[in-house]
Amino acid sequence: MNAMPDPDLKPGDEAVPGTPGAGEDLCETCGGSGKLADGKTCPECEGTGRVMRGIGGG
Repeated sequence: MNAMPDPDLKPGDEAVPGTPGAGEDLCETCGGSGKLADGKTCPECEGTGRVMRGIGGG
């Protein structure tokens, strides 16, 4: 078992980029700005403003 997190995943990601049924979405924590209200980098998207979300499939 690998204890190291996937380097391509940010804390707010639900899937690895390129996963079928997933797509890029705005980060809900920072509203897509990459920064929090206090000016710090958003920890969920790591400052990108975007996260990977499940968008469909079954």
